[in-house]
Amino acid sequence: MNKALSVEAVVMGDRVEAFVRTTIVPYESDPRLGSHGPSEELVAEMRKLAKAAGVMTPHIHKDGTHFNQLDTAYILKKSGLSPLGPVACNTMAPDEGNMFLLGLAASAEQKKRFLEPLVSGEARSAFFMTEPASISGAGSDPSMMKTEAVLDGNHWLINGQKTYITGAKGAKVGIIMANSDKGACMFLVDLPDPAIRIDRVLDTIDSSMPGGHSEVTIENLRVPADQMLGEPGQGFRFAQIRLAPARLSHCMRWFGVATRAQEIATDYACKREAFGKLLIDHEGVGFMLAENQIDLKQSELMIDWCAATLDTGADGNIESSMTKVSVSEALFRVADRCVQVMGGLGVTRDTIVEQLFREVRAFRIYDGPTEVHKWSLAKKIKKAHQAKSGLSAASHG
Repeated sequence: MNKALSVEAVVMGDRVEAFVRTTIVPYESDPRLGSHGPSEELVAEMRKLAKAAGVMTPHIHKDGTHFNQLDTAYILKKSGLSPLGPVACNTMAPDEGNMFLLGLAASAEQKKRFLEPLVSGEARSAFFMTEPASISGAGSDPSMMKTEAVLDGNHWLINGQKTYITGAKGAKVGIIMANSDKGACMFLVDLPDPAIRIDRVLDTIDSSMPGGHSEVTIENLRVPADQMLGEPGQGFRFAQIRLAPARLSHCMRWFGVATRAQEIATDYACKREAFGKLLIDHEGVGFMLAENQIDLKQSELMIDWCAATLDTGADGNIESSMTKVSVSEALFRVADRCVQVMGGLGVTRDTIVEQLFREVRAFRIYDGPTEVHKWSLAKKIKKAHQAKSGLSAASHG
């Protein structure tokens, strides 16, 4: 990786870090934080502060263009130093990934109506793809999608069920993925809509994303044809365009979370005494913090390597899968060790470490479980080997 960070990204990233540490960290004990994330009131309050500090949607330039992925990585790592940082700065999933997709694929009219409110932080969004296992719908395999879109005059009629839809409650913009007779499609919709019913908000291990994660029923939703993203049949291609950078963005944000956990655990170990010396001077504790430092550095390098690959214009599917697996597993080890270093305190809510552990645990599943990415990589390894073997056989024929 030869490309250096831009000066603008370093300045913005450092500004984001200062804002998160001084202004947002105190909100971590705010009573408006619930099991389904921060309230809409709290989100609006933090975003007002972010705008005043000049760190609202910091990965997007004033002209609407994005920082490149390597620069974005620097900025998003800083926003992740608190689980509320990405919410306040508007770098949180699914909004960050949805803004990226709309910036690439939406028409000028669609950008004005659906993208601009997201970039300004005035609206949140939801991405409706995953479906319940009870209907054998799309989970890690989007080709299993059961939600249907049928053309009816100059509208599309959409019916189906979705689940684990992050931020659906309280979102104002929706991207719905559905199958049609011409293949998978994506549709832009205003929310809320009476045809999109939130059946329940799931109780999950994580609690940092506004609106939580919902089960949703879509019943006779009528969407004007001009609200389709792109053309019929482009849904899977758009999903891939969105998912590779989005899973990398998860790595960036959660890297900040794990870094913060390491800071807190280190501070504790360097002040707490047991058996006649500081905890960090006990090999069992000191080694855990050393292993964390190694995992964090390896994760940082993987993130930056993948970001630089995406910046070449490559689709980055292999690289992002490798990075998602490596980073999610490494950051979970970091958070787990931090809890262990802090002992009883680590499992209480007297510090943020307990929540950071829960957030990072969920990361091993979100945007594709580790095992799915490994399976995908194994298939590509097999395919590459077969292609190479075929060429080798042909050259010796």
